[in-house]
Order: sequence, then C-alpha cells, then structure tokens
Amino acid sequence: MIVTCSNCQKVYDIPDERLPKKDSLAFPCPACKETIKLDLRSSSSPMATVAHPVRQDKEQEQPTGETLKRLILKTIHDLPPMHQTVIKARDIMKNPGSSFEQLAAILSTDQAIAARVLKLANSAYYGFVGQVSSIQHASVMLGYKTLEQLITLAGTSNLLGKQLEGYEQDAGDLWQHSLGVAFGSKIIANRKNPALADDAFAAGLIHDAGKLALDPHLSERKETFRHFMADGRVSFLLAEKEILGFDHAEIASELCKNWHVPESLATAIRYHHDPSLSNNDELSYIVHTADAIAMMSGIGAGIDGMLYQMDDNAFEFLDLVEEDVSEIIVEIVESVHKISDIMQGA
Repeated sequence: MIVTCSNCQKVYDIPDERLPKKDSLAFPCPACKETIKLDLRSSSSPMATVAHPVRQDKEQEQPTGETLKRLILKTIHDLPPMHQTVIKARDIMKNPGSSFEQLAAILSTDQAIAARVLKLANSAYYGFVGQVSSIQHASVMLGYKTLEQLITLAGTSNLLGKQLEGYEQDAGDLWQHSLGVAFGSKIIANRKNPALADDAFAAGLIHDAGKLALDPHLSERKETFRHFMADGRVSFLLAEKEILGFDHAEIASELCKNWHVPESLATAIRYHHDPSLSNNDELSYIVHTADAIAMMSGIGAGIDGMLYQMDDNAFEFLDLVEEDVSEIIVEIVESVHKISDIMQGA
C-alpha cells in the first residue's frame, strides 16, 4: 500500500503483509510526528502513516516512544561512565596555560589508562618503540595532539569493547568500528579543516555510544525488528525510529551530557546519521561520512550496517570525490589493525 502523510507529504511504500488486520489505525508520521489516520478498508488512503509491524505476543506490551525514552534516561546513569581521567586530561590539554606536569599528575591517578597510553606511545605505529618511559616523557615526545588521541583511545577501549546482542555485534566489534570512524573522521578533517582533526577523532570514537543504552531494548524486540526488516528494503536505522520512536544517535546526545562531552562533539554525534539537520555543522558531516566509509570497509559492522544511507550532499560539502573513498578505506583498515594489535592485552 502506498501511503502519504497529508501534513508533510512524505510517501511510504508499505507491504500489505505488514499491515495489521484492522479496519483503521492512527499513527504518528515518522517525518513530522503529526498523527494521521490509515483506512485499511480501501486499497489506498490519502491520509496515512507508517504502520508498525505486527509484534509477537511477548513483545506487545513493550514501551515505545517517549515512554521508552524516559525509561532509558532514568537508567542512563547506570551505564559505565566515561573515564573522568579522560575528561580531565582533555580539559587540561585544551587549556593553553596548562603544563605537562599537570597532565602527568592527572594520568598518574589512573594506572590502567596510563599503562595503555605508554603501551601505545612505545609502539611502532607512533614511532617511539621502547623510548617512552613515563607519561611526562610521552607528553614531550609526542606533543599534546597525539597524546590526546592516545588518552581517548586508552579510556574508551573497555567501554566500547562489549558484546551488543541487539545489534548483532560480537565483543570488540563496536570498538573496531568506532576506531574506523575515528581514524576516518581524522583523515577527512585533515583534508577539509585540520583544526577539527582532534575533535573529529574523539567524536568518531564515541559516535555510537548510544547503542550501549539501546542494546537491551533491541534484544527484547528481536522478532519485531526481524519482521520489520524481512523484505530487505528497510534500513536498521529506520527500524529503530519506527519501532522504538527514536534512534541511537538521539540517545547518544543524552549520554554525552552525562559524560560531560563538549557541545561541539555532542552535536556531531547527535546528527551523524542526518547531517543535513545539523545547520551545516562541519563536524557532523565529517563523522557521518567517516561512518559510511567505515561501513564500506566492513570493519566491526553489525546489523545496522544494512542499507546504510549516506547524505547526498556530504561529498560536495566536504570537497571529496568518489576516488577518495578507496584511499581513505585503505588508511582506515591499516590504522585499525595496527591499533587493535597494540591494544590486545592492554
């Protein structure tokens, strides 16, 4: 059935087998949220919206929309926090009046992160094999920009390394994909606006953190998602929006507040699937494009990589051409493999 929202004129092609056996239904339009009616007694309807798929009995009473969002936000503080060491270290490095001694003092309070930073600093990837003896030494040898990258990597590896059953990602898959988007974002930023490279790397690394909050709710609705995507024409992102009432990027923006992530990064994370809604925010387009290219590389991609849609204007906005993609993919794959090898056992 072809259905059209009378308010925003958004058109949807809904397979008849997905429609419930009822005479009429009323649903909010996914695009404009206006409630309009669907008359199932006729073969076409001028005022309609997407109908949710028929759910299994055990999933019928699961909360959705604002009710589910309020439930998630109440429990969001139960998620593992972003390491305060990372937040404080980034604050120090953003302050022009800070010193290496202040940074070393912060990192010395978290031996696990400090050990990972030193392991990375002493790797062939960063060019100082066996030469970095302390955090302060690393500060001098690597400089603030590279050290900030290492600290962010070290502080998020465990957080993003979990298995996500709802997204069909094994332990380490989210971490690998996040690494890919982080390096891709940095590569693109260095081509478009080098001043954004460090923020691009950090935003890319935690762009999918919202999945940590949504994964249990996806697991509870597995059959609903499978039914909704059965014909292979619907993206997982659209399924999230239709079944839950929002997507992981929206929840990630709330998680960013809890983690005290800078507003510029939070904005890019919120709109990394819809950069056209970001008021031409450059960082949003960078992370979005890096996400799409990382999906193409296949690194750590879960079920949400199916039918991933890239913004039509992203390449033009970032001054990229199709020929750039293969080159960026090669750089992403090499960087991810090298860092993953270093971090194993860290």
